[in-house]
Amino acid sequence: MSAPRFHAPFNPPSTFSTSRAAIVAAITAFSLPAAAFAQAAATSTAATGDADNATLPAVKVQAAQEPLPGDLQPTFGGGHVARGGDFGVLGSQKNIDMPFSMTTYTAKLIEDQQARTIGDVLSNDPAVRTAYGYGNFQEIYVIRGFTLDSDDISLNGLYGITPRQLVETAALERVDIFKGASAFVNGTSPNGSAIGGSVNLQLKRADDKPLTRVTLEGSASGEFGTHIDVGRRFGENDQFGIRVNQSNRDGETSIDDEMRRNNQTAVTLDWRGEKLRLEGDFLYQRQHVSDGRPVVYVSGDEIPAVPSATHNYAQTWSYSDAEDTVGILRAEYDFLPGWTAYVTGGVRHTNEHGEYFSPYYTDPANTSGSRLGVVRKEGATSAEAGVRGRFDTGPVSHFVTAGASIVRVETQSGWTYGGPFATDLYDTAQVPYPPTNSSAGTNGNPPITALNLLRSVSASDTLGFFHDRVLFTVGVRHQEILSNGYSSSTLLQTSNYNDSITTPLFGLVVKPWENVSIYANRSESLSAGGIAPQNTLNYGDQLAPERTKQYEVGAKYDNGRYGAQLALFQLEKPQTYTNTARVFVANGNERHRGVEASVFGEVYKGVRLIAGATYLNAEQRGTDGGATDGKKPVGVPSFLVNLGAEYDVPWVQGLTLSARWTHTGPQYFDAANTMSIQAWDTVDLGARYSTSVFGRPTTFRANVYNLANKAYWSSTNGGYLTMGAPRTVLFSMTTDF
Repeated sequence: MSAPRFHAPFNPPSTFSTSRAAIVAAITAFSLPAAAFAQAAATSTAATGDADNATLPAVKVQAAQEPLPGDLQPTFGGGHVARGGDFGVLGSQKNIDMPFSMTTYTAKLIEDQQARTIGDVLSNDPAVRTAYGYGNFQEIYVIRGFTLDSDDISLNGLYGITPRQLVETAALERVDIFKGASAFVNGTSPNGSAIGGSVNLQLKRADDKPLTRVTLEGSASGEFGTHIDVGRRFGENDQFGIRVNQSNRDGETSIDDEMRRNNQTAVTLDWRGEKLRLEGDFLYQRQHVSDGRPVVYVSGDEIPAVPSATHNYAQTWSYSDAEDTVGILRAEYDFLPGWTAYVTGGVRHTNEHGEYFSPYYTDPANTSGSRLGVVRKEGATSAEAGVRGRFDTGPVSHFVTAGASIVRVETQSGWTYGGPFATDLYDTAQVPYPPTNSSAGTNGNPPITALNLLRSVSASDTLGFFHDRVLFTVGVRHQEILSNGYSSSTLLQTSNYNDSITTPLFGLVVKPWENVSIYANRSESLSAGGIAPQNTLNYGDQLAPERTKQYEVGAKYDNGRYGAQLALFQLEKPQTYTNTARVFVANGNERHRGVEASVFGEVYKGVRLIAGATYLNAEQRGTDGGATDGKKPVGVPSFLVNLGAEYDVPWVQGLTLSARWTHTGPQYFDAANTMSIQAWDTVDLGARYSTSVFGRPTTFRANVYNLANKAYWSSTNGGYLTMGAPRTVLFSMTTDF
């Protein structure tokens, strides 16, 4: 008989209570002066015959586009995908003018799909799949077959300051997904995982229209939450703006007995002058997971059968608690016509602790488990300064940029270990909390275990020919990477790494027609070299920086209502491994060739699409002794398809129906390609109804994800198995006051 299930406690600190009280006070203060929305309409009447034949006065209905805060680009029809985004050092640009592949998803998509995490947002993209991190509940994103850690997501263009593991979406205005090598555009990410792409998050800001929006949300499994979104502008010319977002959610997920509690508070301030613009942002987030279903490690020579979709093979003493506090400041000044200087900086402090359960499957009769307790603190600072400007030299236009950036991340951590013990993936018995067998760094404040410092300078020039119908971009970034590692048990330094490298960029855009562009780029991604593991002759040595080279050509179409993209690409990343002489080396490479096609926006009146497909031909090359040459890399499917559509039902005003089919091809589990998981498909359905309740605009939403409740392994990335989420039913009501 299994032990009764219980859940680890969640006790928010007093700092959270204080900050929440301050935010509630701010919401109250800015709600009081809310003005009633009224609109004057002028009508004209023309006499057309006698009184008996008089007609009703003509009424003109005209839709106006909502004002966009800051430098946000307008959206395609339906408002779910933007027509441009933040291209790092190049700033906010139209997508059709850029020699890169990027898609920007909006706050409206987040609301309509009830997307809760970044993975929920990126599930719309045919080039991206989401999995869990190694031994925890951190989201990771597989872009063009390469893994992007959530630690390497940027926030408002800054690396290093995004909350760790999971990022809630309530305070986000845009999610930029840059597909391809991005060392020049964004610089090197702190963990170096931005190889096949990068993600940037943009916080909400007050626009010109006052906003007081309240959302009540829930799920069929028992979760309940609230989200309050308030925005106002003040001053004679609406120079000063404030946006406050407060969200809370708690309850059991669609996985049996898995509990999640999330709190997020965001306050964004901005001031818009004639030449000077200032921004100040605060973000607080706390997330707690109890009894979370973990990833599965395979130590045998076969893939385990998939448990039932909702089954939870976790242990009740397992939990994760992460608290992040973030602050950002930014200033921009137009010192000459067409020239802008900017400086921005941010800080993050993270407190994280958890007890993680890891199952190791050998065969149906032999599965073991272990416990890893982790305490972690991180302090990060990030800053960037630069200048952008435009000028002409005869018939040639120039858009030039120059900038410098710095990111510093200091990590303190300690751990305890307990196990192994017998367990089962299908009939999971609960065991008592395993005693500690070994530990390090848990006496008092955890010791420093890593210090990473990234510094870079960049410059570029985009030359425009034939009235900017041809745009040629050349750029360069010099990056310095410093990385120190320390033992949590001996406190001694284990690695000291300092290297630098220069990455170029060449990009070309040709616009034969106003709505069409053809582009090409040669760009690079950059990461610190791998560290030789134990049992190697060069244990502790760190290799030179790894340079991933990309070649890409593509085409884009944008007519305002809908857009389309096509990209053909090749990325080659160096491979590291321990050779037969027991030396850790960087030999050979992993080459990913592929084709991406996507369409988004209103393709027909009342019909909107977010759809696309990706084909990946990935292989290992130059491996140790040629043992796995030509084999597929771990966790890289060959074919991915997303078909998502919305339809405004014409005979029921305000009703919209949606559906999405997602397909992911098989994935190999090991480098020798002897084990693999099957392809998987899911179907999602949704509906929303916009109406007026007591004179207030109100939208009701319902979404069902994984309609068939399919049980499947969704990813082998990282050399372990991530299980897909079961059927999840979400509903919400949003009202504007």
